[in-house]
Amino acid sequence: MLSFMRPYNIIQILLFILLLSSIGVSQDISSRQRVSVALSGEQIIELEEVFRREVKSQELIGAAAAVIIDGKVGLLLAEGLSDSAAGDPVDAHKTLFRWASISKPLTAVAGLQLNEEGALDLDSDVRQLVPEFPDKGVVISPRQLMGHLAGIVHYHNGPVIRSPSDPEIPHPYADVIGALETFKESPLVNTPGEDFAYSTHGYILLSAVIQRAGGQKFADQVNERIAMPLGMTTLQPDYQWIEIPGRATGYRRQDSEIVESRDADVSWKLGGGGFISSVADLGAFAAGLLQGSLLQTKTQELAWTSMMISKDQNPNQSQLTHYGLGFGVRTHSGRRVVSHSGAQEKTRTYMLLYPDQMSGVVVMTNSEWGNPRAIATALASMIPSPRLPASSAAP
Repeated sequence: MLSFMRPYNIIQILLFILLLSSIGVSQDISSRQRVSVALSGEQIIELEEVFRREVKSQELIGAAAAVIIDGKVGLLLAEGLSDSAAGDPVDAHKTLFRWASISKPLTAVAGLQLNEEGALDLDSDVRQLVPEFPDKGVVISPRQLMGHLAGIVHYHNGPVIRSPSDPEIPHPYADVIGALETFKESPLVNTPGEDFAYSTHGYILLSAVIQRAGGQKFADQVNERIAMPLGMTTLQPDYQWIEIPGRATGYRRQDSEIVESRDADVSWKLGGGGFISSVADLGAFAAGLLQGSLLQTKTQELAWTSMMISKDQNPNQSQLTHYGLGFGVRTHSGRRVVSHSGAQEKTRTYMLLYPDQMSGVVVMTNSEWGNPRAIATALASMIPSPRLPASSAAP
């Protein structure tokens, strides 16, 4: 049955079978009985086949995924090349892909941790901590920044006014305070709280707030607050002036050809889209969220509850934004879904979580035309639902 598979894939599958055979997947249900599910060897093979088929159908150069069951990374998948010219294969532990906008949940979690510690009031004026951001005539709060309700301009929904950077500073945006120069003079696109306007620039401002509130460089806070506790060894800023081993080459389609992506500098938007890691570490972040390892239960529920907007401050016209504090939130087929996507030069990413089932999938690819959401959804549909043991099932 395995004759068509490459030898190293057979070894990976056997190792996962041994690993997962010792890990039961359990959760409480309303009857307070315990339920348990584990991936069988056949299910692992099926997941790998689905992943390979999706990667092939999308004609991706390279891709990787992590499947999460019972809040643990139960299966890592890798296919294709991280660098087609060099012939380097994608490695789930060593190949580093850009997170793109999944960096926003990282930033939100760091800010929410500061709130739990009493170091950051989510409803305070951000200018109390970051006076470098000009007075816009209204109060803008960290909560509004997290939920994209602050009216900060994104890329094309309003004029983006950049201030000249200091030529004497070699990498002026490595400091998130300096990165404010890329947009801070731009007018607001709406009154804060009255409309949802997704904004990477808003998360740049949020990262500056976190840096000041935590009294430590923003990137260092993310490392100490999130990466280190979860054992994430590859998560780091994707600084182009640093040689980062394992960094995937990106690809885009140009007319009828596939060419390498622009090696765009993303240091200016670190908090909104500037981190990089292996899929194993992205999976560890997702698993840590599901386990409740990063936030208190009440804080996490707040982050995973949709924000509301009130047109013209009229509560009778309130509506859901389907975005919480750093996370997309919705209900699908009766299940609560928490997610976030990412798209920029060199990458496409997707994080799909089912909190009530403690399961999920994360996907990363170095092909800009990729649809990681479709891959994540296909894999998630194959994660077995908890079943009652035969001895305790209701008659």
